[in-house]
Amino acid sequence: MLSVQGLGLHHSGNYLFQNVNFTIKKDDKIGLVGKNGAGKSTLLKMLSGEITFYEGNVVPEGNITIGFLKQDLDFVKGRTVWAETMQAFEQINAWKEELEEINHQLTVRTDYESDGYTDLINRMTDLNDLLMHHDAYNLEGDIEKVLFGLGFKADDFQKITDEFSGGWRMRIELAKLLLQKNDLMLLDEPTNHLDMESIIWLENFLKDYPGGILLVSHDKQFMTAVCNRTFDVNNRKVDDYKANYSKYLVMREDRREKLVQAKKNQDAEIKQMEDNINKFRASATKASFAQSLIKKLDKIERIEIDNEDVSKFNIRFVQSQVPGKVIFEAENLGKAYGQKQIFDDVDFIVQRGDRIALLGQNGQGKTTLAKILAGDIKDYSGDWNLGHNVNIGYFAQNQEEVLTPNKTVQEEAEDSATEETRPRVRDLLGSFLFQGEAVNKKTKVLSGGERNRLALCKLLLRPFNTLIMDEPTNHLDIQSKEIIKLALQKFEGTLIVISHDREFLQGLCDKIYEFRDGKMKEFLGDINEYLEFRQKESIREISAEKAKLHGDEAKAEVKVKSEPKIEVQSNVIVTKEQKSIQNKLKKVEEKISELETAIENYEVSFTKDNPSEETLEKYNKTKEELDLALQEWEHLGTQLD
Repeated sequence: MLSVQGLGLHHSGNYLFQNVNFTIKKDDKIGLVGKNGAGKSTLLKMLSGEITFYEGNVVPEGNITIGFLKQDLDFVKGRTVWAETMQAFEQINAWKEELEEINHQLTVRTDYESDGYTDLINRMTDLNDLLMHHDAYNLEGDIEKVLFGLGFKADDFQKITDEFSGGWRMRIELAKLLLQKNDLMLLDEPTNHLDMESIIWLENFLKDYPGGILLVSHDKQFMTAVCNRTFDVNNRKVDDYKANYSKYLVMREDRREKLVQAKKNQDAEIKQMEDNINKFRASATKASFAQSLIKKLDKIERIEIDNEDVSKFNIRFVQSQVPGKVIFEAENLGKAYGQKQIFDDVDFIVQRGDRIALLGQNGQGKTTLAKILAGDIKDYSGDWNLGHNVNIGYFAQNQEEVLTPNKTVQEEAEDSATEETRPRVRDLLGSFLFQGEAVNKKTKVLSGGERNRLALCKLLLRPFNTLIMDEPTNHLDIQSKEIIKLALQKFEGTLIVISHDREFLQGLCDKIYEFRDGKMKEFLGDINEYLEFRQKESIREISAEKAKLHGDEAKAEVKVKSEPKIEVQSNVIVTKEQKSIQNKLKKVEEKISELETAIENYEVSFTKDNPSEETLEKYNKTKEELDLALQEWEHLGTQLD
């Protein structure tokens, strides 16, 4: 589908990529991994055509379409969410208009034997194939499915996009890309701005996506579920592994062990050559031999190995005095911004040693509660009390606001250190990947991931017994996330963390506070148990939203429209073969009607009770049977044409 030959890109004399070669096939779902700054996002821009100044060739096959998730939004003001999402179908609408014009031409023209008439017939066939391939006659159903999956409610569809935050507008942009059904989709951190439910929905959508995917993500569980191939970007090259992310890790470790041994052998060979060069350089009779060794040494391609082992980093939080049994206690807690009530009537008790994850859709109040408990928000309703001897360490999302721009990394860390921890500053910075000259960089030039690592490092330099962490893994690569998780697992105090990363939360928290519809519910259990519960709840809620969107009357109308009917005019002579097809069509139509009724009954029951695993399995199987029946109906219908 797309091949890359001898790809290279250099900046300021240094290569980011050099002589990169690979091929992407139609069913490839490729995870692009590597440290921040390795060039993953740059590679996507090169393949999408946003970057054109490079060595080598990017060769797409035929007229394949490539979709790229843009980070800069250019929405037209005043459009509704639905109208903006419909912009995904500009090409489909153009095809429909062209087909309509061709049908008109075929009606009025009489030159049936001409080349022009034949060309119109051929183009009409091509357009019908394109429209069928893109499921062009079920656009509204596709839009509903994707918008619901990404967390929008029925009431949101007719709201103006200007009313939504940047994160929610990015969801609309993602919805448009998913609906376009491009042959190859390039996704750079698509889970940014998504809550956990939407991430899981997107994961399932991409697993079933009929085209190719090249994906950058720091979510290990997401990558493992979606991808069947992994590109490791490192040391100016792209290593290709025919495996998903979890299998890639095993294969990479095996390759790494072999590289380490090869590097040892190479280092020994290089040292021997350098010793001989130094030994023979001064000798008049051996000088030419020394020169030949120098040339040979220059031609050696040095083996480079990235440091990926995080287990050697012995990072621990400094434990402060032991607090009282109760850390936080809240009663009827609420917060509103103007007329908008974020949450209210919230009660909870956080006890010493609790490890709690705050989960829920964006904008439901997770960060607001974190700021209240950290003391950053003073204006709220209800009451909450801080326990005895509680020392809070707070990690906020907006790290650029809490770092001093003109200080170096080391100065910023030293400012947070106590007399006891000051000797550990350089070692701790090294553990957070600030090594060598990196400690002298000004904080104002740090990337988002570097700022997060520095802020986390500062937390480790002061004694706390309670940590409140708001999205600590944002902007971090996988290695950095593993370092932080190890440190938090060793923390002996109380932890409250906001995160949308399932793998990060696994083994870290044993209690969930879920924020939803202005309320907070407590869930006792780990992240996996919570997600199993939430999946069942989400099916019920989406079913209820669909019912709200269409209403009983509209649902009946949609059902009538969706039930395929074949009209046979009485003045047309019907052959035996056609009669047989018509009989088959009638049976398929009856089956479709039965399956749609069964699905409706399931969805109505989901709005009343939690479905069992067996019921969910039957529901999904019925939907699969309906898809197959519709495909059979389409096939039989084309035989009658």
